[in-house]
Order: sequence, then structure tokens, then C-alpha cells
Amino acid sequence: MNANGRTRVHVLVAAALALLAVGPSGLGGGPVAEAKEAARGKSKNKKTTQYECRVQSPQKFLKRRTFVQKGMLDPRKHAKAVRYLAEHYGHVETEETRRHNSESAHSQAKTVQFMGLPVSVHEKIAPALHCVEKRIRATCSSKSRRYTPRAVGGFRTANSYRGAEISNHLFGIAIDIDPDRNPCCGCVDPWPTSPLCQEKKRTAYERTSLSRCWIKAFERYGFDWLGHDDLEDTMHFEFLGNPDRFKKK
Repeated sequence: MNANGRTRVHVLVAAALALLAVGPSGLGGGPVAEAKEAARGKSKNKKTTQYECRVQSPQKFLKRRTFVQKGMLDPRKHAKAVRYLAEHYGHVETEETRRHNSESAHSQAKTVQFMGLPVSVHEKIAPALHCVEKRIRATCSSKSRRYTPRAVGGFRTANSYRGAEISNHLFGIAIDIDPDRNPCCGCVDPWPTSPLCQEKKRTAYERTSLSRCWIKAFERYGFDWLGHDDLEDTMHFEFLGNPDRFKKK
């Protein structure tokens, strides 16, 4: 590898670490979210909800490629998706979402273990993430399907999207897996300069280090992989299903 190649790798790794370094252990929840989680846990009268894994698909109107096409945001379709997310998960940093829900999404953060790593997510999607892990452990153990994550990021309090678009990390329903190994070729620098993104004939599946088995496990339980999006964000999964479907009847 020449000097330019080494410099590019160092920049990519630094950017990846910056993405994840929004809280302890490189996660977006932080001590505030964990303290609130602990406080909720002290409530003795709270009824325990039972969950079970049910297969479901992401809701189409929530997919980014429904309201962003060829780089253009459709305000009406975007507003519909944002309203749904605010009503179901809580408000984020905008006045628009505050009108739909007085409770903040971040106040409902929960730190869970995913494949041995802690990650802060919205408490409503914790069962979905558990189902994904269960599926991965059951079906992705062979050499060709195996993948070992090193860093996972979830909740964020600052919007990483440009313009009016809102990142689903703010709602706590998105996670990023190893940004230094799974590039976002349509994101801001330095990812577009990654050698993996420069090879235009490659598919998103070929650009990512994740196995297809992992990707299918997420999609089985309502997550959308942004590798399918124009962004080709191969590190990014977001839960766009119905969290209530995991509740035991």
C-alpha cells in the first residue's frame, strides 16, 4: 500500500471512530440514557411485557428511498414518515416532531447487548434486535456466513443528515456496524474516497464486509438495510417494522 493509500485508511478509521464516539464504549446512549433506563427499572408496579419473534417486512412508506429519490427529498412523503416515527417513538430535535409527541425519543433509550457488544437503542426495538441476534446465531455460523462485529453504534442526539432530512439514529431505531469495514459510498467524506467505493461495478453486497446471512437476518425482522438505498450505506440498518408485532398475544 502506498503513502496515499495508508493516509486514506487512517482517515476512514478516524471518521468511523468519530461516528461511534458519542458516548461510553463508542455508543450514542451515554450515562443519561442509562440513568433513565435504571430509574424506569425501579418501578415495581410496571407490568412485564412478553415478546416473541415474528417475521415482518419494513413498512414501505418509511423507507428512505420512498421519499428521497435521485438526491431529491419529497417533503410530503418525508413528513408522513417523520410523523409516524415521532408518534411511535417520541420527538427529536425539531419542533415538527414535538407537535406530534411530548415525550422525547432519547428518554426511552435502552442499552442492550448485541452480539456481545453494548448498544443504545429505543426500548421498543430491543425485542427486534434480540430476534435478529437469535437468527444470526442459528443460521450464520458457517465460515462463509460468519461475521464478527467490533463496534456498533445506535442512538444519537445530533442529526447527521443534511437539509431537512432526519436521521433515524435520532429516534433510536438505527444501528451502524463497523463503519471502517462497511462504507457508506453516498455519504459525506471520507467514505466516497474509500477504495471499495471507487470500484463502480461492485454491488453493495460486494462493498460490505457483512455476510448476506447477516443482512437477511435483519431484514427478516423489519429492518431495512441502506445498502439498497442510493447512499449505499452498508453499515446501516434501521427498524421500520411495527414494534407491537413482537408482543406476545
